[in-house]
Amino acid sequence: MFPLVRPAAALLLVGLLALLLLGTLDHARARAGLHWLIRHGRAVGQWALVVLAAGAGGVLVGITRQAVNARLSAQQSARYANAADPAGGQTVQGAPRASLLETHTYTRTLLIPQNLYRHVQKQGNWEALLPYLGQPEGTNVRELREGFRQHGARLEYTRVMALQTERPVNLDSSRVVTDLKFSEPGGGRGMYYNANFTGEYAFTNPDTGPATMRFAFPLPSGSGTLSNFRLTVNGQILRATDLQGGSVWQGVVPASGVVKVSVTYRNQGARAWRYELAQRREAIRAFSLSINTNQPAKFQRYTLFPTRQSHTALGGTTHLEWTLQDVITAQDIALVFAQGSLRETLGKIGALQWPALLLSVLLCLGWAWTRRVALAPLPLATATLGLGLGFTLGGVLSAYLPVAAAQGLGALAGLALAVTTLGRPFLLPLALGGVAPLVFLSGGHAGLLLTGLAALILLVYRPGRAAVLRPAQLTV
Repeated sequence: MFPLVRPAAALLLVGLLALLLLGTLDHARARAGLHWLIRHGRAVGQWALVVLAAGAGGVLVGITRQAVNARLSAQQSARYANAADPAGGQTVQGAPRASLLETHTYTRTLLIPQNLYRHVQKQGNWEALLPYLGQPEGTNVRELREGFRQHGARLEYTRVMALQTERPVNLDSSRVVTDLKFSEPGGGRGMYYNANFTGEYAFTNPDTGPATMRFAFPLPSGSGTLSNFRLTVNGQILRATDLQGGSVWQGVVPASGVVKVSVTYRNQGARAWRYELAQRREAIRAFSLSINTNQPAKFQRYTLFPTRQSHTALGGTTHLEWTLQDVITAQDIALVFAQGSLRETLGKIGALQWPALLLSVLLCLGWAWTRRVALAPLPLATATLGLGLGFTLGGVLSAYLPVAAAQGLGALAGLALAVTTLGRPFLLPLALGGVAPLVFLSGGHAGLLLTGLAALILLVYRPGRAAVLRPAQLTV
């Protein structure tokens, strides 16, 4: 928390010991050195204020860093919140299925043994045997008839049962478009995406006559609340009441008739998005999936890789496409968005802020030297404190604004305070030091941006631009 206390105390102790040792060995030089300190004490003290200002800025940054970390820890473990959390997690959308409904009748006959027949005949109650013959279960039983018939000395039990079965029908085409727009809420909460899903499907009656067909669209899991959900079949909106098996349509389709289905909904999610093509190896005639997102995505191993992808520089808008034609596969499509931990990001920013203060001081000194600009210690100390206050403001604002906006406003406020003190000639060196911690807001490009920042500093302070330092350039 106090990064300069120990080094400053050690430096002061070493200086006193050196002065005492010099006084013991060489009285004349010790006296001359003491006179120099007395004569230049005011100037040395003023430049010492710059070091103290950098230390005070480091103290402010350290306190803010610990306060932000404690707030995030308490927020993640809290049972109650004063703001809405994202209404979803890792969204998994299954592919719909189409089937043709058929009815099959099964007849089973059982001959009762003679000894059992004689025993039941004495009681005169044939229906007492029914519970021992089992009862069919399931919603696919459409008709059930059972009974006993006596043939001389034998008893015959007959059960006639009509079952409804589903014959899978391959979809003629599947066209899915999904937009995943990430946003970051205020208060340091986790990043989430707003998904806009649109699916268009088509299937055909394969029979030569009219048939009853069924289309079942499974609702996504991990999606939280679905809004604006609409399922349209051949232009008619379906109002589903029982969603236990998803949104299901059933109707009579003429011979070779085509059914077109459109599904749209919106939801919130986080971290990942998945589309399950099939639970088993299945033939796919024509399938296309387009995903647009503003976050860089990775793909889960052993899933289908996109057939085409494009994105802008530094992880801007990403467009992904999957196009499948006449394939047989059991693989799914799974996207994972590698977003760093918020606590980790803020921790990295806080760890770089105090070195950024020291870098700003060194850059200002180098700027005054190479550009022959006068630089006084007191304004430099005040500017250093201004940058530290800006970094502190960024940490405080992260409780109310998205992290990027909070840290950006804090850096701009600190830069404005520093430029107000030192003047516009020192805008560039102060800006180079002030924006250094913001490179961690770029996700996985912090190393590249730090390298570019170092190259820019070397370009600005390249050899050949330095001038001979004159007494008037660094004033007190």
